[in-house]
Amino acid sequence: MKIATWNVNSIRVRLPHLTSWIDSQLPDLVAIQETKVEDCDFPIAALEKIGYAAFFSGQKSYNGVAIIYKKSSDLKKIEGPHFPDSQKRFLAVNFLGIDLINIYVPNGNSVGSDKYQYKMDWLLVLQNWIAKRLKENKNMIVMGDFNIAPEDIDVHDVDMWKDKILCSKLERDAFNKIINLGFCDAYRSLHMKDKSFTWWDYRLNGFKRNLGLRIDHILVSTSISNSIKNVGIEKSLREMDRPSDHALVFAELDA
Repeated sequence: MKIATWNVNSIRVRLPHLTSWIDSQLPDLVAIQETKVEDCDFPIAALEKIGYAAFFSGQKSYNGVAIIYKKSSDLKKIEGPHFPDSQKRFLAVNFLGIDLINIYVPNGNSVGSDKYQYKMDWLLVLQNWIAKRLKENKNMIVMGDFNIAPEDIDVHDVDMWKDKILCSKLERDAFNKIINLGFCDAYRSLHMKDKSFTWWDYRLNGFKRNLGLRIDHILVSTSISNSIKNVGIEKSLREMDRPSDHALVFAELDA
């Protein structure tokens, strides 16, 4: 089973990149974030042309998530947690007996702000839902844009980012609380000491200078973590014309 997660930062703009990658790599499932379109405008026809279907949950101009899968696959949508507002940040399905959760965690803006508190509250709702769901199905993969760099190795400049948004102690604690429910960070399971990133700011030539953070993750429950064969970061998508500011992260598992 090959899966991937990618914050496309507008599916309208990144659709050619997305369909080209899918058509060449033939993943079983791709979780995308920041689609930034209402459901009526989701480009399902373009995906159907290459043999894929999708579940999607979007809103105009902001947020939005989708799960893209081979049309021949048998997926069942799962009801998610009840978040305090209607922002479209969560989507979940069951595939081959595994719950696959696609999340777009709020950015948080700045430590101590109202948006930061919203982020922490959102993560707590997610954590509680995952804990409950694991009692029903121990086989789970949580993936997406977490907007959290879990460790200093995931940051290009530790001093610059110390205690800042995406790297604060409370955010990292929230990430670890999810891990401690019974997950492994798939990338770190195979690349323990690798200093690679998944997001680079558009400004100041962030990508060319490798001024990045690793904030996009695939978490695999320990019940199936031994099935992880390969995990990688598809930086080539960040090198294209009009790229997303995120790279795609993929994983291959025996399933």
